[in-house]
Amino acid sequence: MKLDSLIETVRSYDPAADVGLIARAYEFSERVHRGQKRASGEPYFTHPVEVAKIIASLHLDAPSVATALLHDTVEDTLTTLEEIERQFGSEVATLVDGVTKISQISFTSREEKQAENFRKMLLAMARDIRVILIKLADRTHNMRTLDALSPERQIEIAQETLDIYAPLAHRLGIYWMKSELEDQALRYLQPEVYYQLKRTVAKRKEERERYIAEVIAILRRKLEEAGIEAEVTGRPKHFYSIYQKMQTQNLHYDQIYDLIAFRIIVGTVRECYEALGVIHANWKPVPGRFKDYIALPKGNMYQSLHTTVIGPYGERMEVQIRTHEMHRVAEMGIAAHWKYKGGKHVDGHDAERFAWLRQLLEWLQNPSEPQEFLRLVKEDLFSDEVVVFTPKGECLSFPEGSTVIDFAYRIHSEVGNHCAGARVNGRLVPLRYCLRNGDTVEIITTSNQTPSSDWLNFVKTARARQKIRNWIKQQQRERSVAIGRELLQRDCSRYHLDYAKLRKQPDFSAVLQSLGVRDEESLFAAIGYGRLTPRQVLAKLVPAEQLQEHAAETGWRRLIKRVRRTEPPSVIVGGIDDVLVRFARCCSPVPGERIVGFLTRGRGVTVHTVDCPRVLESDPQRRVDVAWRSDAEAKQMVRVEVVCVNEPGLLSAVSGAISAVGVNINRASVRELPDQKALNVFELTVQHIDQLQRVLRNVSKVRGVVKVVRART
Repeated sequence: MKLDSLIETVRSYDPAADVGLIARAYEFSERVHRGQKRASGEPYFTHPVEVAKIIASLHLDAPSVATALLHDTVEDTLTTLEEIERQFGSEVATLVDGVTKISQISFTSREEKQAENFRKMLLAMARDIRVILIKLADRTHNMRTLDALSPERQIEIAQETLDIYAPLAHRLGIYWMKSELEDQALRYLQPEVYYQLKRTVAKRKEERERYIAEVIAILRRKLEEAGIEAEVTGRPKHFYSIYQKMQTQNLHYDQIYDLIAFRIIVGTVRECYEALGVIHANWKPVPGRFKDYIALPKGNMYQSLHTTVIGPYGERMEVQIRTHEMHRVAEMGIAAHWKYKGGKHVDGHDAERFAWLRQLLEWLQNPSEPQEFLRLVKEDLFSDEVVVFTPKGECLSFPEGSTVIDFAYRIHSEVGNHCAGARVNGRLVPLRYCLRNGDTVEIITTSNQTPSSDWLNFVKTARARQKIRNWIKQQQRERSVAIGRELLQRDCSRYHLDYAKLRKQPDFSAVLQSLGVRDEESLFAAIGYGRLTPRQVLAKLVPAEQLQEHAAETGWRRLIKRVRRTEPPSVIVGGIDDVLVRFARCCSPVPGERIVGFLTRGRGVTVHTVDCPRVLESDPQRRVDVAWRSDAEAKQMVRVEVVCVNEPGLLSAVSGAISAVGVNINRASVRELPDQKALNVFELTVQHIDQLQRVLRNVSKVRGVVKVVRART
């Protein structure tokens, strides 16, 4: 897109736009990117221009379009933020900074870098929503041109897009962008599925177009007869939504009937319901498939009536009914609400509408580990919603799968902490009950009820999870403080020492600092957790010769002697020598994977992978640093699940792909699935994570394989 064309597009929706700013940004970006090439070989400048084109299609303001043109200048050229601010002003500089990756910080892993980039982007988004819109436009164009990258990078970027950016586009209500990102991600993550769908859809193109035209004509006639002026369109569903339905319902493509969605756009809300009456009067509705998002809008303020009916020729037909304004919001999403002129980003009414942004900001204020942060965002913000009511009729939205405990913690922390049960629609339900659309929920509390660690296995929302963890952590700390105090005083007695006198020594604070604890309570807690031994503390407080006079082995030393190994373990535990090390069965760490240890009194250190759910649920104070020895050759058994088409020869082909990597198959089982597929479970012995990844790549290339994953218990 040439500059004149870009300016013309912006002026078409904002005649008063500062096009001079856009022109200066265009010329500056072209100059600093001159000579740079993309992986495809084309000039790099084509990328910022295409991003600016997408931003203009969202009808954003001139600073947003200018930022789109400049978004890679700080990261990929010698340009500094100070220079951007000097030439284009503080507003553009702030936006550019928001979409610039953190390239100067050293990270321990790709996951940590991804999480920190995402956190920075969301913090900037909380201040100015345009940041995320520009980032989404950037990702959309990158996905359109992903062919030029290596297969490994394609899979990595596509997975990140599916995990983070497509759900963000959904939350922001930009449905065309969400659909495109999901389809492009499917193309690289499941190429065989994508191209099979593409071939099948293309094969039926003429038949589908005839059907759409015929149904549109029937709908228009019926609406005209009822005196309703409407715009009627029809479109095939995008590939990823078809794929999701195939996966969730175990259906073959030929078994999915409502592949086409028809849209009716009318002038008023009243006409929406009148049009719905016309549809239901002429065709039988499918039970359970009607949704009223006008009366109960989605969290991103999407509004529409959705119904599925048995239409012409007995085919299922999905119909969406909305007003022109609702359609504008559905297409433009949050961009249809936000105000940019005069520095005002959002008015009070719209701020109330996008409550999830406030919730997001709340989680950003509570720093957590990178993997935990990403998991909270994915689970709490990006899942489908259910809408329920309080006994007073207040409407609350929750992620799909939320329980009555999630509801209780939304009301108040104390209500959650003392939740003993609930009444849903007037009847008693268990705490594990999953909320459903339209439920009216009343929480029953008792003073003697307290949170249980079991609750973490079924609560859904990040708020509930954090409150439960905080309570459990507090209880564990109190117990550890009591245990630590008792152990230290017992050792003092063994050495004929008086702890009350020792703690009054002038250098007691310096001793605490040298032991890495803040105060006396933290000292007791560290002993109770097993991070420090009473002997280590006394060695700092009492001369060595005085301790030697009354030398006695502590329980900790006896434990170490019992578990002392004759051969060095494959894992080094930071700060602790000769301690029992065992590998967790839940995640079966493989040499080369990032790992973390969990300290258990009397049982040594259990090694997990860093992304193991059990570690994420554990108390951070009990985690210890562990690392693989450079010469580690621990053979670990892992389980790999392969879903494939159920046809002769595939088991042999998959087994051959595994054996080709030099991996031994210890056990294999096959189970037939109801959708003409088969589930194959292989138990393999591998020596390194690279070996396992080669297995997964090899198997995924076998024709007929739908999905291959490493299974965890």
